[in-house]
Amino acid sequence: MRISDHILPVALFSLGLGLTTAHALDGTRSPDNIPGMPGVGVGPQAPVGADPTNLKSWYHMKQAGDTDGAVKALERAFHNGDVGAGWELGRMYADGDGVKQDPVRAFDYFRAIAENQRNDEATGRQARFVAGAYVSLGLYYLNGIPNSDIKPDPVRAHQKFMYAATYFGDPDAQYQLGRTYLDGQGVAKDPKQAARWLYQAAMKGQYEAQAVFGSLLFKGQIVARDGAKGLMWLKIAVDAAPSGAPGVKEVYTAAWKQATEDERAAALVHLEHWKEQVRSGHQ
Repeated sequence: MRISDHILPVALFSLGLGLTTAHALDGTRSPDNIPGMPGVGVGPQAPVGADPTNLKSWYHMKQAGDTDGAVKALERAFHNGDVGAGWELGRMYADGDGVKQDPVRAFDYFRAIAENQRNDEATGRQARFVAGAYVSLGLYYLNGIPNSDIKPDPVRAHQKFMYAATYFGDPDAQYQLGRTYLDGQGVAKDPKQAARWLYQAAMKGQYEAQAVFGSLLFKGQIVARDGAKGLMWLKIAVDAAPSGAPGVKEVYTAAWKQATEDERAAALVHLEHWKEQVRSGHQ
């Protein structure tokens, strides 16, 4: 799940690159309770994937169109300690995938993961989901959820991004953290920190960070202008972005048209060097 997809058009628009602003998430609170994971004082957590039958059942039920059965299977797995099952439930409600879109219910699942998971035990597969829960919570705090008790709280959003970026080294969190420093959301504007975090996320393959960092380089905003490397990062972002990702290709095309012949030639050289590093594992 990438509930952060609605942020990138805003990021590129703010850089003066001519894209439209996306809309915020909407929805109302569900009266149902969120089944929590085993927590402190409740007993030891089951290992990740403790009940794989639940997850297999979920997949087959969803494929067969039995959404209610799939949700119940995921809830059982989540209650038994499978963080990924909780993440999938949050994603489904965030995206309206097979269920009525309900961002508050999604928020509650992500909060249950973040609050109940012992982070010192979150490694490997677990760590990715816990970090993702923090990023999702940060995005909800950044914008708030209309018609709910969850109001915009940029300071708390910044804290969530900072935790996931530093504790887990999560590239999505690093991108969002860079954005908070770039825009002064929940923290004072700090161009140096913004560039640092955007670059770290870009180096890890986070396409949104690659697109924004490339745009900054091409425009010479907060960093010294380097049109060739800006084009390189924008092309890398185009290649890394999922199909239909908003704005990235258009920004690259516009920058390419504005670039000089020397910048275009140098960008292609930089791009080939990047690809060689990736192939050799030295990137």
